[in-house]
Amino acid sequence: MARTDEVARPAEEGGAPPRFPFPITSALDPSPEYARLRTEKPVSRVTLPSGDIAWVVTRYEDVRFVFNDARFSRQAATRPEAPKLMPGVEGDPDSIVSKDAPDHTRLRRLVAPAFTVRRIEGMRQGIQTTVDGLLDAMEQAGAPGDVVSLLSAPLPIITICDLLGVPASDRDRFREWSDMMFRTSPDELESAVAARNALIGYLAAMVQERRAEPADDLLGVLIAARDNDDRLSERELVSFAGGLIVAGYETTANRLANAVLVLLRNPGQLEALRADPELIGDAVEELLRFIPGGAAGGLMRVAVEDVEVGGELIKAGDGVIAITNSANRDEAVWEDPDRFDITRKPGSHTSFGHGIHHCVGAQLARLELQIGIATLLRRFPGLRLAVPETELPWKKNVVIHSLEALPVAW
Repeated sequence: MARTDEVARPAEEGGAPPRFPFPITSALDPSPEYARLRTEKPVSRVTLPSGDIAWVVTRYEDVRFVFNDARFSRQAATRPEAPKLMPGVEGDPDSIVSKDAPDHTRLRRLVAPAFTVRRIEGMRQGIQTTVDGLLDAMEQAGAPGDVVSLLSAPLPIITICDLLGVPASDRDRFREWSDMMFRTSPDELESAVAARNALIGYLAAMVQERRAEPADDLLGVLIAARDNDDRLSERELVSFAGGLIVAGYETTANRLANAVLVLLRNPGQLEALRADPELIGDAVEELLRFIPGGAAGGLMRVAVEDVEVGGELIKAGDGVIAITNSANRDEAVWEDPDRFDITRKPGSHTSFGHGIHHCVGAQLARLELQIGIATLLRRFPGLRLAVPETELPWKKNVVIHSLEALPVAW
């Protein structure tokens, strides 16, 4: 597990802002620096890996304010002159996550029917069948089994590829491309860009095939919106499909593996969930609140005019990162926020964002987590780590703190 004995401290008055992202002491906890900033300086300037200077916002109410205020633009963050988190990494201006209203509203309206609560609930049996099959294979192979390779990685890629209509034979390719796109090491930048280009190229070819042979899946719906009503540009169509695969796979896969580890680290909570499976909904919300998301804790936004946040004046052109990892541990919102408790009512955590950019696939991610965790615990009542926690391998140089493997016995 990634560890450090030194936590970043703010620079001396007049010096350079501290480096960001801040060091962590555990991959399953946000940096301790956030707790200090929430108390002492909730809106602070930092130095990004790119060398650019930006603001980080750490309190829950301020984070939601930034998410919900149109003066903080995702579109402006894709411009060449905008501050960048990583050197050489440009945002995709055609992606739905990079759009502001009204373009974002237009795109979201097109895809929202595919993600209604009713439609997602209709996927329950298919997801359950997938999980049952994956755990059948895990049980037949015998202990120890790897939760990452046998459950948390294949489940979301199968689900999202089925939703889009990607052939089963190409799932592994999509998984490899997605994994590489989330790498942050400068040495892997070229490979990450190549993986993104390969994914976009594949989807562009798939769109052409689907035009010749239409199908009743999400990609078919997007193509119809593009061709019949001209409500979607060709680049927007391909970009949305690619973004859905990457986000729908990578974030859910990592959250599922990390969630299982958190439960195994908290045997009292694990037994409470076993004793009352009806707690699975609240348990998943608490896991989403408790477990940090990306290492940077949020996406870059750029102020398009001067705005005051938390007593600080953020000027037009400044970069701003609203830190969800910090907001979800805010003492002003949750009592004893560093305690994992599946019986608490977690309320409106920020793990899926807020405002117009609230994750369109949030309900699908919740369903996969609920079914995956509940079925794993039911099928393997003696589930436990097969190695000491200190020996668990964590991926390096990735956007999201994620496990390479999670070996378990039962």
